[in-house]
Amino acid sequence: MHYLKSKKDVFIDILMIILGTFIASIGVNSFLSHAKLLSGGATGVALILQYKIGFKAGFTVFLINLPLFIVSYLKLNKKFTLYSAIGMVALSLSLLITEPFSHVININDNLLYCIYGGVACGLGYGLVFSRNGSTGGTDIITMLIRKKYSNFNIGKLGFILNLIIVAVGAVLFGLPRALYTLISMFVQSAVIDRVIKGLSNKNLLFIITEKEGEVIDYVINHLHRGITSLAAEGEYTHCQKKMLYCILTPRQMIELKRTIYLIDPKAFVTVVDVSEVRGKGFKNL
Repeated sequence: MHYLKSKKDVFIDILMIILGTFIASIGVNSFLSHAKLLSGGATGVALILQYKIGFKAGFTVFLINLPLFIVSYLKLNKKFTLYSAIGMVALSLSLLITEPFSHVININDNLLYCIYGGVACGLGYGLVFSRNGSTGGTDIITMLIRKKYSNFNIGKLGFILNLIIVAVGAVLFGLPRALYTLISMFVQSAVIDRVIKGLSNKNLLFIITEKEGEVIDYVINHLHRGITSLAAEGEYTHCQKKMLYCILTPRQMIELKRTIYLIDPKAFVTVVDVSEVRGKGFKNL
């Protein structure tokens, strides 16, 4: 059975992709370009050309991606190609639109430029990726390679491509700027990961206790959360027990742990960080 997105969902996807590219372009023009720092992928190549010959990054991003989109249309998923085309065009236009305002922020500190540039780019690209979009460039290259070589390590390829860009930057603009670029890329990657996974982490608890009833009652009636019991067997003792399973906010997790050890000091509790939860009481499905 095929599930199709509603027109409203598609509209929100496109809106988030456009918003994300606009935020990323602010990160590039208002922070990275001030300190002549680079970014990853096609934007990094575009910035090198902008710094050396004055050719605007927005035009370069478009020209680099044009042949890649033709190949993507012929070889890859049409929806991926469409969303990537929207992302690429939006990024190119956003880079051109925000370029005249690039000198609004003037803090004369390369470290701050690289950190906040990484945050802004990470937030922008994170919004794009969270809606299954992309901005073309290396995203299309990696997708093409993945299709032909399913076991290829895409993460390594992205790392190598960005490392080449940083190495070129080191040769052209000096080692300090290349090192600042690496910091910016690290910050950007961390922010992208956080945006995609969500800002509100939850905790998953696995609980083994001799007093399951009291723990279950506390979770349901005091924390107002659901809890599930799973059949478990200790391989050493071969005793049949219930393993309790529940997902809570960090504040609730702390409260429940404290209560469990008041109820049963010998209880065994495992806490796992969960980046995203969808369902009743949490995010809508």
